[in-house]
Amino acid sequence: MDITNLIVTLLCGAVAGWLASLVMGSKGGLLRNILMGIVGSFVGSFVFSFIHVTLPFSSLINSVLIAAVGACIVIFIGRLIFK
Repeated sequence: MDITNLIVTLLCGAVAGWLASLVMGSKGGLLRNILMGIVGSFVGSFVFSFIHVTLPFSSLINSVLIAAVGACIVIFIGRLIFK
């Protein structure tokens, strides 16, 4: 992975984490949003492939939306466990 791919991955993770924090009403900084987006991308990819759903947008938009959905799931599960 070169530096360009790393930067794009971190930016997608940050955007996805930020979207998830807006949807879920979660507080957190940039680092937390990036981590939620990256973890959410794994969770979202698993969920979307498990239920056989594909999105009709470009690959970058699909990646961000799938990561945001996954991050929402991670935030929801985290709230169930820690509250």
